Amino acid sequence: MSRVQTIAVEPDEGGQRLDRWFRRRFPHVPQGRIEKMCRKGEIRIDGGRAKPATRVEAGNQIRVPPLPEPGETPKPVKSQVSKADAEMIREAVIWKDDFIIALNKPPGLATQGGSKQTRHVDGLSEALKFGFDEKPRLVHRLDKDTSGVLLLARTRQVAQGLTAAIRHRETRKIYWAVVAGVPRPYLGEIKYGLVKAPGGGKGQGEKMLCLHPRDVEQTPGAKRAITQYVTLYRVGERASWVAMEPITGRTHQLRAHMAEIGHPIVGDGKYGGSGQENLGDGWGAKLGGIISSKLHLHARMMRFEHPVTRELITVAAPLPEHMARTFETFGWTEDLAAEDPFEALT
Repeated sequence: MSRVQTIAVEPDEGGQRLDRWFRRRFPHVPQGRIEKMCRKGEIRIDGGRAKPATRVEAGNQIRVPPLPEPGETPKPVKSQVSKADAEMIREAVIWKDDFIIALNKPPGLATQGGSKQTRHVDGLSEALKFGFDEKPRLVHRLDKDTSGVLLLARTRQVAQGLTAAIRHRETRKIYWAVVAGVPRPYLGEIKYGLVKAPGGGKGQGEKMLCLHPRDVEQTPGAKRAITQYVTLYRVGERASWVAMEPITGRTHQLRAHMAEIGHPIVGDGKYGGSGQENLGDGWGAKLGGIISSKLHLHARMMRFEHPVTRELITVAAPLPEHMARTFETFGWTEDLAAEDPFEALT
């Protein structure tokens, strides 16, 4: 194991990504290790934290933490997953084969670690090896408070295939939500662009602002976003069961879009003003009474082509307890909706 080093970027090394610079200097260090060291702040540029994609420039001073020597076998790390957490994450498995694991992620469990997030799916996946040498890899994310289908790949090759399919929009994702009021028209498409609000942090601390599509190109950092929705059932004018398909995959896209059209997702304190009780006027993310104040957003279904067998796989996740109670209160049952409500309408 080497010691901490500080290495200057040579004139002919400038302009490339940090992870590529690192791999050229230390080819025996795997990409996953580099990404983890960046997340933990162990690799730094001129004393500051950096991401794997950060561009290095000539003269930058790169802090390199202790690394294993080429050919050195790293010491096995003892799993820190408690017995209770291991049982919980294994019970969340709703589908698996030799290549992919699908979870019904519980609400309140972060997908990855970050600021003040020490308990997350990525860490608990140590308990999901099921006889494999390596833990499965995340290929996409869900917000901490969003429940539902989350895929993990059991090999690096499968992870690359699934990540590419998601990036190129070759998968279908259907979300269910309970929203304030009744969206009209009942079937629609939301095209507001999204930009990070000033002063926000990263991950759960972020808040996105909606922009008219014509303003996206002129707004630094803004990205186009498209959400399709269909109103399935309603309770008077007070609340609705909505299915949504994100055509793009932006941070907090579904939550920001529904709030922008005047129908925030129930329990969404960030975008729906959870302190403002919905008194029947169709606004406010807190319905009150016996309705849970937790976020009512669930990744219900994911359909994808298996990267190895080429079969079309559909995985559906049952509702979390708090949403199931809300459905029971309103007289809704999961079988009232088609597996793919958008396909059923065409």
